[in-house]
Amino acid sequence: MFNRRTLLAAAFLASSCLPAAAFPDRIITFIVPFAAGGSTDVVARIMAEHMSRTLGQQIVIETVTGAGGTVGTARAAKATPDGHTVVVGSLGPNVAAVGMYKSLSYDPIKDFEPVIMSVLQPMVVITRKDFPAANFREFVAYLKTNGEKLNYGSGGVGAQSHLTCAYLNELVGSKSQHVPFRGSAPVMNAIIAGQIDYSCNNTTEAVPQIQADTVKPLAIAGDRKVPVLPNVPTAAEQGLKFEAMGWQALFVPKGTPRAAIDKLNAAARAAFADATVRKRLLDLGNELPPESDQTTEAMARFLKSETDKWVPVIKAAGITAQ
Repeated sequence: MFNRRTLLAAAFLASSCLPAAAFPDRIITFIVPFAAGGSTDVVARIMAEHMSRTLGQQIVIETVTGAGGTVGTARAAKATPDGHTVVVGSLGPNVAAVGMYKSLSYDPIKDFEPVIMSVLQPMVVITRKDFPAANFREFVAYLKTNGEKLNYGSGGVGAQSHLTCAYLNELVGSKSQHVPFRGSAPVMNAIIAGQIDYSCNNTTEAVPQIQADTVKPLAIAGDRKVPVLPNVPTAAEQGLKFEAMGWQALFVPKGTPRAAIDKLNAAARAAFADATVRKRLLDLGNELPPESDQTTEAMARFLKSETDKWVPVIKAAGITAQ
């Protein structure tokens, strides 16, 4: 005869043997750690729209700003690792923060699992429309002699826009002042309004404003032209070896089941294969990862290489954040 304790134990064992709910079984949240309207937000929404159809669940975008993207990234690190919380990572909070913060509340490599590279983003040097330089050569000369009178905006301390401009200043010997914002969208608004002198933005942010003629584009940071900006020369074409490339990627908290990661990866790959999604991303000047780089393993290798590359540079330059 069964007593109450025996029945409870049997019920527990039976329930523990039931299969886990199939992923996804509810709304998925993409945490964007920068202000709405910026490049991270724009790319996340394009990807989420298609991925939600593939996964059969709504994907909502939650912007959590502050401290160069580390506030939102820290929140994602503490989320339940079941695949329903994804953070849109980038160079700043997922690499640079390691070298800048004495005490970071998360470890970008140990606390997250990579899902996939979203986009690579060439960086563009832009100025306010009335800046007294007609091209990049003149701009560099002006920076060298008037740097202390100038300022540049970025999406926050350690954001890719900050690191790119800081790198440029180091190359030319400028001491212009850094003005951090809570994301790239406020930076663009400030430069259009003439409140800051220049910025180093990725193409997703810069292309619409360049095409609208609201800012002055001077150079692509590198030696490769951007197809949607055929009239913007590279820094190399103008005599300066100045290369910088931004990127975005999807990450989930460590401990997320492999099955969930694989489903998210497959949904992202399906988005890349869609002609409409590809056109929307490419029209903003993004570069899409080749198929061989659309794996979790490839993203893990890339993240390590970026960390090995940038953290020593940041520490040597003395770039810090509180």
